[in-house]
Order: sequence, then C-alpha cells, then structure tokens
Amino acid sequence: MKQSKLTAIFLSILLLGCTTGEEKSKVKWPYGVKYEVFVMSFADGDGNGKGDFKGLTAKLDYFKDLGVNGLWLMPIMPSDTYHKYHVTDYRNIDPDYGTIDDFKTFVEEAHKRDIRIITDFVINHTGNMHPWFLDAQKSKDSPYRDYYVWAKKDSIRGQLFKKAKSFDSDNIRKWHPVNGDTLAEHYYGYFNGLCPDLNLDNPKVKEEIVDIAKFWLNEMKVDGFRMDAARHVFPDERAEDNHNFWVWFKKEMETIKPDVYLVGEVWADSKTVAPYLKGLPSLFNFDLGYAITDVARAGKDTINIVQRYKDIRDFYKSITSDYLDATFVKNHDQTRILSELKGDVDKAKMTAAMLLTMPGTPYIYYGEEIGMVGDKLSQYADQFGPDAFVREPFIWNEGKVEKMQTSWEVPQYSTDKTVVPFNKQQSDNESLYNFYKRLIQYRNSSDALTYGDIESAGIKYDEIVSFIRKHEGEEVLVLHNVSDVEVTVAMPDSLSTFSNLDFDTAGGKVALEDGELRLPAYSTVIIKKN
Repeated sequence: MKQSKLTAIFLSILLLGCTTGEEKSKVKWPYGVKYEVFVMSFADGDGNGKGDFKGLTAKLDYFKDLGVNGLWLMPIMPSDTYHKYHVTDYRNIDPDYGTIDDFKTFVEEAHKRDIRIITDFVINHTGNMHPWFLDAQKSKDSPYRDYYVWAKKDSIRGQLFKKAKSFDSDNIRKWHPVNGDTLAEHYYGYFNGLCPDLNLDNPKVKEEIVDIAKFWLNEMKVDGFRMDAARHVFPDERAEDNHNFWVWFKKEMETIKPDVYLVGEVWADSKTVAPYLKGLPSLFNFDLGYAITDVARAGKDTINIVQRYKDIRDFYKSITSDYLDATFVKNHDQTRILSELKGDVDKAKMTAAMLLTMPGTPYIYYGEEIGMVGDKLSQYADQFGPDAFVREPFIWNEGKVEKMQTSWEVPQYSTDKTVVPFNKQQSDNESLYNFYKRLIQYRNSSDALTYGDIESAGIKYDEIVSFIRKHEGEEVLVLHNVSDVEVTVAMPDSLSTFSNLDFDTAGGKVALEDGELRLPAYSTVIIKKN
C-alpha cells in the first residue's frame, strides 16, 4: 500500500514536471510563427470548390501540428472580387466563406488550440459597390458624399487632397470619372477606379472605422488586424499625416482591446517604413525578404545579410522600444519563392532556415511549406489579374481524393504534378514540409530564437551566414551553409565555448572536431554553449 502511494506520488511529480516544461516552452503572444491564409484556396468545407471557414476549422490541427500560433487571414468581408480587398460590407462574412456563425466557431476552435486570429482590415478604400459609395456618387447632398474625395475635371490638379502641396502626372491616373463620364466629377482611387479611397480627413469616416473595429474585436473575438496599404491612407505628399493617423488608430484600438495586435503593410525601404513604427510597431520587413531571397539565389552571402538586418533593427529601435519585426520571405502579392529560385528545393529550404532562425515574428505564406509555385507575371492572368496564380489552391492529396481540396480556379502552376501533395510529404521525413515543421518546433522550444536579438558571429566565409542569438540565460550560435558545396569552418577562439551541437538539418552529417566545423551543402546547424 505504501509502495503504491509512493509510486503515485512519484508519477504525479513526473507529470507535474512534464506539464511545467510544456507551459514553459509555450511562446508568448505576439511572438511566435504566423501563417498567412487565403481562405478561398485552403480548404472547402461545403463541397462547392471554394475554401471556407468550415473547411478552415476542420484543418486547424494542421496549423497546430506545424507549430504556428497565429493565422493572418486575407480579407474575409463581403466583396465583389475573388480576393475580397474591395469591401462591400464591413460587418459581415463573404458568402463564399460562410456565415458569421461559421466564423465564430472557427475563432473559438482556434483559440482552444492557442492559435490567435488576425484579419485583414482594409480602410484605405472600399469597393465601388459598397453602399456608401453607391449613394455618394448619386448626389452632392448624400450623407456619404464626404466619405470619399471628389474633384471636378478642370480642378483636379489643385485638389489632390485638402492639404496636398504638389501634383504630378502619376496622380492623374488616380482620379476616376463616375460611370465613365469624363466631364463629370472625379473620385480619388489610389489603386484603381474599382476601389475608391475613403476620406480619412472626415471625422465621421474615422468614427465608422472605430465602430467596425469594435465589432470584430469584441463580437467576433479576433485578436488583431493586418492593416492593408498603411502607407496610402493619405497621398504620398502627406506622409506626416499618414504617420499621425496610425498613432491615433493604435490608441483607439488599444482602448477597445488593450492587447490588440496590429501589423502593417508599408511596402518600402526601411527609411520610409521607420516613421510608421510609432503607430504600427509591427511592420512587414520587405527589405529582409528580398535579402534572404538574394542570398539563397546566389548561394553566398556577399551582402552581409546579418549586419544589414542588424542595422535595420537598430534603426527601428531608435524610433520605438515596442518594435516587433514581422519577417517573411514572400506574400500574396509576390511571385512564390520556389518559382523565384527556379524550382530549387534546397535553396528554398535555406530561405526557410534563415527566416526561422532570425529575430522577429516570422510569417509563412500558405503553401510555402509544401513547395507551391506561382509567377506573379503569369501569362494566364487575364481572367483574374496578375496575382491569382500565386494564390492557387493548396494541394492536400493527389487527384480528388481529398474532399476538402478547393477548385475555385484551374491552377496553372501548383498542381499535384508539379508539387508533392501534403499527404505524401507528411510521411516523408526528408520532405520540405517536415523541414519546416522541425525548424518551427525547434524555434518554439528556444527562447533565444524566439525572443533574442542578433549579433555577428565573426565568421567570414561567403558561403556561410552565421550569427549569435541570445535571450537571458540562453545563447546559441547559428550557421547556414547556403552553398552547394561542403564547407569546413575554422571556428574562431571567441566561439570556443559553443560546442554542443543541438540541432542540424543534415541528418547528423555535421561534425565539430578540433576547432573545425564541417557543414554539408545547404545545411543549418545550431550550437549551444557547453
């Protein structure tokens, strides 16, 4: 009896220890790996060929197994376009994707799995079929008239916006006649005439935006927003107004939900991006994405990517201490990384390895982990525009075996003939999918990789990208051989305390002996201090 009690106590201690370890290894939000989803292409829950929230809910364990803790959903509000960026109703779910109840169930189930939900919030413009715009174009007396920006044809040059100080030919194309009547008043649409810009000088429009945010944060329980076209809420001539707008917006959102997560799209160089950080302390790092691609493509680091990235981080931190980098390689507006790399899977693995070992909160574009391909400059883009074929259906299985396979468009690039389907990769230990999965899970277990800063390791080989990551008591040395040849690295004395090979992607073929590290082609190793 006494022995049974002792055994029970011992087992309880073991279980307590396991639980504590699991809790300790959980990544604190908003850190962690995120995943961008185009709902239309991911999983079809009702059999009509279009991805939806029933399908996405059924696939939540896919994300959990992969190790991501946040999903960024491309626009999900009603729209008359396939991509949903031309919003026609800010307080609903597009019928293609299901109902409000479907979405609420999805969010609830995601939260049960410790996965947070970030939705695209498009406030630069509405669709031209939005009720506000349909009413506004009818009459100057419409209550929604000043929700948009108008100018007569003969005075457009002087009315870019109320505070604009300059005008050039590029801005002429941003003014669009109502119903094609070139003699009528024109409205401003930065991207095109199908998406007229909202007038964010109008306090009523700003009130509408806050109320819409309350709906999604409070009623729909989303955890944050990805802010589309953050650089263009006002024209380029009004950059300071853009910066100030996001400071206001952040304050309003934190009033609604103190821990709201905001990440913005400012597609520009770091100097242009920096002033936005006071309002959007998490911004997508396009410069790093380009640099990772360039290094992987070249098979050598001639740009000193670590120092370049460190310079950007130091610059951003001088703007705000709250800075949290949103890193990525490619997104829904760009040619897919495997197409950029001419189908070279080894090089694609190196882009993933660099991304997932560097600081910030890495974002994976759906399908990158299984090697989907797609060219933004597609010759097939006439029907849907230049981006449709970098947003093709996720490939779950061969043929039509997978009932949730979407088929909303006929893919021209990513098919079960050009991409190994997920079901096959899942059971293949050497697959790209399992490469991603191992890296993500290792990152999630490492405080240094998750929260730590970055510094140079002092290793000078063109074929090697190396750096040190450390956080509190944990310090790791990371080395990537981005080339197609084996490299033997003479380890400097300053790194002699790093001797514990903790992780590698070369199946145990990495060797550290007598101060020399042998790195096979296209491999990554993480070394801890002994």
